Amino acid sequence: MGSCFSAESRSPRPGSPSSPHLANMKRRNSRKVLGSRNSSFDYRKEEPLHRIPGRLFLNGYNDVASLFTQQGKKGTNQDAMIIWENFGSRTDTVFCGVFDGHGPYGHMVAKRVRDHLPLKLNAHWEVSKSGADALREINLNTAGSMNSEQTSFLTADEESRASVDLEETEKYPEIFQTLKESFLKAFKVMDRDLRTHASIDCFCSGTTAVTLVKQGPHIVIGNVGDSRAVLGTRDEDNSLIAVQLTVDLKPNLPAEAERIRKYKGRVFALKDEPEVARVWLPNSNAPGLAMARAFGDFCLKDFGLISVPEISYWHVSEKDEFIVLATDGIWDVLSNKEVVDIVASCRARTSAARALVETAVRAWRYKYPTSKVDDCAVVCLFFDSTSNNLSTVSNANAKVQPVSMDQVENENEKDNNINVLTSVDRSGTVGSGKVVPGGNEDLDLDVDVDLDCSKEEEMNSEIGTDWSALEGVSRVNTLFNLPRFDPGK
Repeated sequence: MGSCFSAESRSPRPGSPSSPHLANMKRRNSRKVLGSRNSSFDYRKEEPLHRIPGRLFLNGYNDVASLFTQQGKKGTNQDAMIIWENFGSRTDTVFCGVFDGHGPYGHMVAKRVRDHLPLKLNAHWEVSKSGADALREINLNTAGSMNSEQTSFLTADEESRASVDLEETEKYPEIFQTLKESFLKAFKVMDRDLRTHASIDCFCSGTTAVTLVKQGPHIVIGNVGDSRAVLGTRDEDNSLIAVQLTVDLKPNLPAEAERIRKYKGRVFALKDEPEVARVWLPNSNAPGLAMARAFGDFCLKDFGLISVPEISYWHVSEKDEFIVLATDGIWDVLSNKEVVDIVASCRARTSAARALVETAVRAWRYKYPTSKVDDCAVVCLFFDSTSNNLSTVSNANAKVQPVSMDQVENENEKDNNINVLTSVDRSGTVGSGKVVPGGNEDLDLDVDVDLDCSKEEEMNSEIGTDWSALEGVSRVNTLFNLPRFDPGK
C-alpha cells in the first residue's frame, strides 16, 4: 500500500506548529546538500549508461528476462527496474533490480539508485575478490557519536567478519562472501551519495531496492524495503510452488521495531489503517514511512531507519524455473503463488512481466475499488533458454517498447524538472487527526483472475498526472502539515 503517510486529509489545530522539528531538520539537511556538489555525478555524464549492451531499463525483454512497469493513479510513476546481462563484462552473470520510490522526489531517487547502485556494486566486487579487507572502509569515520545507520553498518561488518569462519565457508560458496561484502559496501556508499546529492532532495524521499546478481547457479540478493523476490520452482511432485527469497523489511517485524525504538523513532499504525505499521519521528506525526529500511529518507536516519541490506543466497537447481522481482504494487494484491502461476501460464516469456502487471491492476480495481492503483514494476528472470511452460525468445536481441531516442537519452534530464506532488497519496483514507498504536498483519489476498497471456493488448496508457509545483525549501514541510504529537491528548 502507500509508503508514506499522506498529509492531504489532515489539517493542523489552530495555532499549532507544522512539524517544527521536521522543519529544523530540513533546514540543516538543506545546508549539507547545497555544499556538496562535487560528491555526485552529473546526469549528463551518465547518458552512456543507456547505451551499454545488455542493459535494459524500459518495458521489454531479452534472452533471459522480461520487464514491465506501469504507472498507477497516484501521480508520476515512482517505480524503476533494470536487467543487465554480462554484468561487469562477466559472462554468465546477470544483475536485476526493482526500485519503488516514495515521497515527493521518489521517482528521482529510484532512478538514481537504479543507475548507480549496479556500478558501485561492480566496482566493489572487483576490489573485494580476494575477500580480505573488503569491508574495512565501513569502520572509517566512526569516531564520536554514531546514529542508527552507522551502528548498523558496524554490526553488519562484524557479522560479515564473523561469517568467514569454517562453518560459513563450508556452508556457502566463496562467491557469496565476496558478493555479500560488495553489496554491503555498495549500499552504504549509494546512500551516502544520496545524502549529499546536489539536485535530488532525499530528506523525505527515498526508495526500496531488491537486487540480485546471478552468476552460473549462484544467486546473491541484496534487499532493503518492502519490494520482494519470489522463486518459481517445482516440488517433488513436479507441482509449481512459490518460494519467497526475501523478507519484507517493514516496521512490524520485531527486530526492526526494536531498532527503531532504540533510536527514539516511533512505530505504530493509524486507527483506520491498522494493518500498516509506520515509522514516525519522535515528536511529530511525520513522515509515517511504511518500511524499516530504505535508501534516502534522511529525516529518519537518526531515528532507526537504515539502508543496510539483508543479504541472502540461493543455489539454482534443475527444478528452479524463474525469479520474479516486483514492487509492492504487485504483492499488495497478489499472493506469491498467484504470481508464479501467472508467469508460468504465459505462452511466451516475453509477455510474462506485462501479464503480471496487468493482472495486478485488475486485482487492485477489484479488491480496492475506492483506492488509487499503485505503481507496478516487475522483472522476471528465467534460468534456462528452454522451459516446459515458457517458450523461448525468438530473437536473441533485446526488445523494448517503442520509444524515441530523445525519450531514452533525456529521461534523467526530465526528472530534474522539480515538479512534485503536494502530498504523498495513500491508498487508504484518513478520516480524522487521531492516531493510535496498532499492529501490522500480512494481507490475506486471494483473487480469481482470468488471464490470457497470449493476447497482445494495447498497453494501458494511464499516464494522466495530477501535479503541482511546490516552491522553495519549505516544499517538504508543506507535505507534512501536521499537528505536533501530544501524548496527553
